[in-house]
Amino acid sequence: MYITCLDLEGVLVPEIWIAFAEASGIPELKKTTRDEPDYDKLMRWRIGILKEHGLGLKEIQETIAKIDPLPGAKEFLDELRSFTQVIIISDTFTQFATPLMQKLGWPTIFCNSLEVAESGEITGFKMRIEQSKLTTVKALQSIGYDTIASGDSYNDLSMIQASKAGFLFRSTEKIKADYPQLPAFETYDELMEAIKKAMV
Repeated sequence: MYITCLDLEGVLVPEIWIAFAEASGIPELKKTTRDEPDYDKLMRWRIGILKEHGLGLKEIQETIAKIDPLPGAKEFLDELRSFTQVIIISDTFTQFATPLMQKLGWPTIFCNSLEVAESGEITGFKMRIEQSKLTTVKALQSIGYDTIASGDSYNDLSMIQASKAGFLFRSTEKIKADYPQLPAFETYDELMEAIKKAMV
């Protein structure tokens, strides 16, 4: 019994914060979990920048409405879901992910939630659980599933390494060099092939 666990941003959809950095003209917001391994630190820093510029949830959601899944992502997900259960495990937030899930055909996603004031200002965030990606794959394993995991960033490494099979997908040269033991792929066809082989 397998469950495939996938990261969202960089794997199935473009990085939301990079898209928003470009839309808002604030280059500092391009920093992601590919650059900063400490997610808590990264989010607090992002919230500070939003406050400084008077930007809130509405502005980010306007950018997200224009984001489409990466080319081939929905077809990849549809095929994958035809023969295995798939859960997207992301450090993003429900308020960001919902429109993207609609475009991907409503796959299951486990993510976090933002704390938003009535004014629309993002005041904080609530993580579902500590080390959510690793904790989730371990919980799935505890109820009898083997997990296969794939992602592109530092915050995906724990779930990739804890799974029966784990793959980097469109990751950075630095992460690939630091973790040469992890197979790394650039196309959905390669990733699909690797997942199928892992399930044999």
